[in-house]
Amino acid sequence: MRRNRYILCLLVCAFLLYYAVPRLHVFAQGVEGIFSLSWLIFALFVIAGNLTGILYHPNKKTGKNKKKAAGNYRGKTRYYQ
Repeated sequence: MRRNRYILCLLVCAFLLYYAVPRLHVFAQGVEGIFSLSWLIFALFVIAGNLTGILYHPNKKTGKNKKKAAGNYRGKTRYYQ
């Protein structure tokens, strides 16, 4: 379920970049240029974070592995006399 969220966030970020990059003037003087650069840097942080979440997501164990791992643990053996 998380992987779907990461992919959705990447798609939204890609759409925002597609829409905003032609309108941002990176080489402008003053506040406009600073805003454009900071907006692009934050967008790259979002992309990097979501790609990290997708690529380094731990794999879930399948049903077979869970049953096999649960079968190996027998617990404490008690002997009654």
